[in-house]
Amino acid sequence: MSAAVIDGVEVVNFGCRLNIAEGEAILGAAREAGARDTIIFNSCAVTDEAVRQARQAVRRALRERPGADVVVTGCAAELEAGRFADMDARVVRNDAKGLVESYLPTSPPFPREGGGPSPAIASANEGRRVDESVGDRPLPSQGRSLPYTPALSGAAHARAFLGVQTGCSHSCTFCATVMARGTARSATVHAVADAARIAIDRGQREIILTGVDLASYGDDSGTTLAALVEALLALPIERLRLSSLDPNRINDRLFALLTQELRLMPHVHLSLQAGDDMVLTRMKRRHRRADAVALVGRLKAARPEIAIGADLIAGFPTEDDAMFANSLALIDDCDIVFGHIFPYSARAGTAAARMPQVGRAVARDRAAILRASNMRRRHAWLDAQAGTTASMLVERDGLSGHAANFAALTLSAPAAAGMIVPVQIGAREGDRLTATEIAA
Repeated sequence: MSAAVIDGVEVVNFGCRLNIAEGEAILGAAREAGARDTIIFNSCAVTDEAVRQARQAVRRALRERPGADVVVTGCAAELEAGRFADMDARVVRNDAKGLVESYLPTSPPFPREGGGPSPAIASANEGRRVDESVGDRPLPSQGRSLPYTPALSGAAHARAFLGVQTGCSHSCTFCATVMARGTARSATVHAVADAARIAIDRGQREIILTGVDLASYGDDSGTTLAALVEALLALPIERLRLSSLDPNRINDRLFALLTQELRLMPHVHLSLQAGDDMVLTRMKRRHRRADAVALVGRLKAARPEIAIGADLIAGFPTEDDAMFANSLALIDDCDIVFGHIFPYSARAGTAAARMPQVGRAVARDRAAILRASNMRRRHAWLDAQAGTTASMLVERDGLSGHAANFAALTLSAPAAAGMIVPVQIGAREGDRLTATEIAA
């Protein structure tokens, strides 16, 4: 969770990096609208826990700030609009969260029975009736012809998150993203490049491309993620990093960039989700275990310093002990050092929610086992870097930052914030490495 407060407008972002980037557009739109004493929750719905946290935060804000305009947007708001409206929060659609009219002080809250839609909802749902009868079901389908505008995070951080794509055109059985964000839509290469220039001009030396299904970038417009990366590398970007990638979408052109372009950071995060073929089939994933292992082998053979991250779900419906063992072994087989691991939770309206469940306690226990295994592998990987040198992007506090391979570093003495400095790696302290700046 991250938050930003300017001129009486507070935006609280839950969940993914794309939400962090889009939070800046929300903040700008609300300020341009003249909003004051406003708190906007940019929610996430990747798990039941994420939705619960959003509801809890909204209730707390309504209780502790009775005079404030409390607004909720994002994926949880999209899927549970009626529930948030019943709390007396104002609901803004995902497609409307970056629009100035969504935050005008005169905008009414989410409409009650018999009322017309608010400007915030009508702007993204023109011609459709939206009312309280949606309950906890998703709001009606959004207009999908709207172009996606790149979402760029603010200047307060050394790294810039740049959202280039939203939505997903796949149908993974566990995921509610299509209901919350619709099918995949991409920003134009030109628009992304313009946003990247803003980050470069304000001194941000690393840009992270993000999206709901980043590897599908350009599917709707006839271009590709590789083409976008090549266009951005024509700019004076010092470090470019990619967020989560679907392994079956890393084609030869993107593979070559990941392994040969030194300004593209040696850190590949894969959307693996599981390490068992039957589970992958029931998830409707588009790769198999052997594909993931082979891809990682090729990546590390071509560029040994590449660090592998992965999304993994524990306790998917029907997962038995042998299936789970395959996912556990994947951490070693794919040398996963950055695991994004969470227990499965059923999302209403998804196919997986109708499958035989293994139970929340089992899912939590298995997630804990996966995290412990991943932590052991990460610590061994960090320990092996002691005594080496690296380049470090210094965060705004002047002491923390990340190496090119995304290892978290802590400097022994402050350095200039936002700079990339050469460092000598020291001992590991928890999940971080100590580092000392050295002469270039």
